[in-house]
Amino acid sequence: MKKGVLAAIIILVLIIGGGWLFMLNMRGLGGNMPGQGRGMMNGDGMGNGGMMHGGSGSNKDMKNGSLSVDENPLPIPPILEDENPDPDKGEFTLVAQKGSMEFFEGKSTDTFGYNGDYLGPVIRVKKGDNVSVKVKNELDEATTIHWHGLEVDGEDDGGPHNGIQPNTTWAPEFTIEQNAATLWYHPHLLHKTGEHVYKGLAGLFLIDDDKSKKLNLPDKYGVNDIPLIIQDKQLDQNGQFDYDLSMHDVMMGLQGDAIMVNGAINPYVEVPKGKVRFRLLNGSNARIYQFALSNGEEFYQIGTDGGLLEEPVKLNSLILSSAERAELIVDFSQYEKDETVELTDQGTPIIRFVVTGEEKGPKELPSQLVDIPEVDESMAARTREFVMSGMGRNVTINGKQMDMDRIDEQLKLHETEIWEISNEGLGMMGNNMGMAHPFHGHGTQFLILDRDGNPPPPNEQGWKDTILVAPGEKVRAIATFNHKGLFMYHCHILEHEDAGMMGQFNVAE
Repeated sequence: MKKGVLAAIIILVLIIGGGWLFMLNMRGLGGNMPGQGRGMMNGDGMGNGGMMHGGSGSNKDMKNGSLSVDENPLPIPPILEDENPDPDKGEFTLVAQKGSMEFFEGKSTDTFGYNGDYLGPVIRVKKGDNVSVKVKNELDEATTIHWHGLEVDGEDDGGPHNGIQPNTTWAPEFTIEQNAATLWYHPHLLHKTGEHVYKGLAGLFLIDDDKSKKLNLPDKYGVNDIPLIIQDKQLDQNGQFDYDLSMHDVMMGLQGDAIMVNGAINPYVEVPKGKVRFRLLNGSNARIYQFALSNGEEFYQIGTDGGLLEEPVKLNSLILSSAERAELIVDFSQYEKDETVELTDQGTPIIRFVVTGEEKGPKELPSQLVDIPEVDESMAARTREFVMSGMGRNVTINGKQMDMDRIDEQLKLHETEIWEISNEGLGMMGNNMGMAHPFHGHGTQFLILDRDGNPPPPNEQGWKDTILVAPGEKVRAIATFNHKGLFMYHCHILEHEDAGMMGQFNVAE
């Protein structure tokens, strides 16, 4: 009897001790938010540059500042040719294929890409266009292509049910009903999204409209309107992408030690002496960036995930989680020829801007951009709750993991709903401990109502399809669901999505 009691006590001590060590380890990780564990929030709950504020985050091991890699000119993704001469129609072809790149001189890296070795071309359309895309799969495995942020029917959305088998073609057709925006496309195959995106399958999807064209904004693509697809990578000693997930990768999402922009490490880009528009996409699997200029100067945010803001918002830093986009304006008019400044992530250089001295583009920034409808909560037919919780392979939403045969939520076509999205954090460790999760909903765009009861900061008062939710935080967002079919909602840390932190909703009349 005494031996049994003693054994039980030993087991209990081991369990408690193991849990204690786990907690210490997690505190050491500091979560995945910049500045987490060091007073993340300022007085009003929001950071100066968006959601959070201050601190060094999790980029202390980044190699960009010390890589023995020559500077590379920034690659500018080409605009994909429209194969239909009709100005109101767009016909495009994308080919998912294997490729190879030399990210480091003399070392060839096996990659995936669309119509090339790595990443994909920019699909550019305008509001009202009828669009068709032939997506050919020349990989040795199935894939999908999801139009992230695009409002289309479920059958054209490109989620895990829209698998494209090797040597077959998927040909969705849809009409562009949205205002001007910077969207993107990437695979969404069940359990394989993280690997496929990591190897290079991603590209931008830009929408123009008449109102945005009339605004006096920088609009010369590749000159003063520059796309920046920012990703972090882990390359092994042979120069290969290392997508062999450790326990840490499963828990926190895979984070590499080198940052790429448009597929280049240590890039630079020449910019004119004037106002330059940068379309930022956080295309990383998991990393959350805190962007700033190396000289501390301010810049303006003019757009969010789903389109332009009502007016430019002045910032000196900006946090973007995986899949979020932002359109920024940086004014180089006071710089001298050949003067430089860097875009950084918490001090780590990402890309160097070199001022040419040539003046191009608008002198002034419009004070008013677009009209965003005032939010009327009484329009909402109902409120749904989405609770993100768990760690590692036990991540869940509302206590459930993804099941392709289960519909988690039934919605009515054209109804407006409030989605209350919360992040449980790690309970006994305190609400501000644990992981931040970017929540993405397909097929619509949201307006954030509040964060823990507080109004969103000005740069989040635009259309959003991906919403970063801090540990212990609750965010309410409102949306109208005008497209029928089956859609996903999930964490956009891709390793969490692949582990099952995803659910399905069906929209029907």
